[in-house]
Amino acid sequence: MKVETACRKLVNEYQSQPTLRAGSLITTVFGDAIAPRGGHVWLGSLIEAMTGFGISERLVRTSVFRLAQDGWLQSEQIGRRSYYSLSEGGKERFAQATHRIYGAPVVSWDGNWCLLLLSGLDTAAKEITRKECGWLGFGPLSANVLAHPAPDLADLDVTIQRIDVARDIVVLSGQTVRNEAGMQRLAHNCWNLDAIDRRYGQFVKQFRPLMDAVRLDTEVPEKTAFLIRSLLIQEYRKVLLRDPLLPTDLLPSAWQGTSAYQLCRNLYRAVYQPADAWLSAVMETADGPLPPPDSAFMQRFGGLHEAPRQEVSYG
Repeated sequence: MKVETACRKLVNEYQSQPTLRAGSLITTVFGDAIAPRGGHVWLGSLIEAMTGFGISERLVRTSVFRLAQDGWLQSEQIGRRSYYSLSEGGKERFAQATHRIYGAPVVSWDGNWCLLLLSGLDTAAKEITRKECGWLGFGPLSANVLAHPAPDLADLDVTIQRIDVARDIVVLSGQTVRNEAGMQRLAHNCWNLDAIDRRYGQFVKQFRPLMDAVRLDTEVPEKTAFLIRSLLIQEYRKVLLRDPLLPTDLLPSAWQGTSAYQLCRNLYRAVYQPADAWLSAVMETADGPLPPPDSAFMQRFGGLHEAPRQEVSYG
């Protein structure tokens, strides 16, 4: 299958969803493509970029307005043009998501657990803490205890400060000293790993034809590369941000998240350069074209300079 044919099939699948969540895809484009290149863009060029997904100008305008209302974006009017950038809260949330989406899986583990004690919080504060820390991968050991074996502590600190529970929540470290074999059962009780595993399998099935097509084509058209890269991260993050990112010791055998990561990494490495070239040609800021990606961008998926065409089995 040709790359453009495989890409068109993917776009058609996106458009055939019962509800076209344009705001979600715009969020992906901001986080993946615009944030590492200054984070500021003219609305008109964003509208042009989204036409490739079949999203109308009206729907883009409505979606960015709602994202601004929800605190993700902020707008600036210069003459007759509107420019959008990430709000301070949006930058914070994007930074946390970036660590998870583009980071490598956790392999080694020292047996330590991070425990959050919620007994000092009122009911409303407990609810928001469970929700926000759940996005960081914490699962419920009990009504008043959340746990994670390998959290990003910097992201945890930012989160509990943002939701204003730092003074009332207790953060502890615990060590597994007995019944290490029971840890997998504990993980299944805290997180719905079977459902996440199935979704990773669906992701692999959906994007494997594209990876195969990219291997056969020597050059991927720039706009096609942008469409692939955006939908790749859109679908991957929908699963990944529900994954607690547990160490290998706590995961089921034949965990499909491993194959999903390898496929996403290799396909992203294969298309990011032509996609960036298209973004440079199309996207505008108040000062001209988008600036080059920042240095952190090149560290995504363990380093984008690594060879993208590795022979890997994806299940």
